[in-house]
Amino acid sequence: MAAATSGAVVNALDERSQRDPERDGLLAERWAGLAEAVLRDEGVGRGELGLRFVDPGAMSELNSSHMGSPGPTDVLAFPIDGAGDGAGGSVHVPEQVPLLGDVVVCPAYAAEQAPDHAGGGHDGSLGDELALLVVHGVLHVLGYDHQSDADAAAMQARERQLLAAHYRR
Repeated sequence: MAAATSGAVVNALDERSQRDPERDGLLAERWAGLAEAVLRDEGVGRGELGLRFVDPGAMSELNSSHMGSPGPTDVLAFPIDGAGDGAGGSVHVPEQVPLLGDVVVCPAYAAEQAPDHAGGGHDGSLGDELALLVVHGVLHVLGYDHQSDADAAAMQARERQLLAAHYRR
């Protein structure tokens, strides 16, 4: 599923083996639209982003092989070839780099942490948590990070701004 109202394209795939989008509310095109809005607001005029929704087993494999951590996690971001400059917000996407990267979300893990985690004024629903994770992952692809307290505060502030502007329950 691709959303393309701006120059950036988001290809969203629900790769979960057990899925019922109507029951669990995970409609890939909805989250692709949110990711696209983040890209647009961050000044990305051109590029392609992958947005994947996976089972805990697949997320565990990715987390182990790429982060060295056992078990699943909520979201992983994989920027490609300098799509983000690492400075937390200033994005430069060279003409020769149409691929921005991938964001991988584990809805089952997100559902477990949603009641206690999806802050920012939201009600702790799975939808709120997925929205936060999509925005968080896209910002990571674009170079935002939370290694220092200052970087974490800047990233969280930007997440809140983007959620307020683009997330509708």
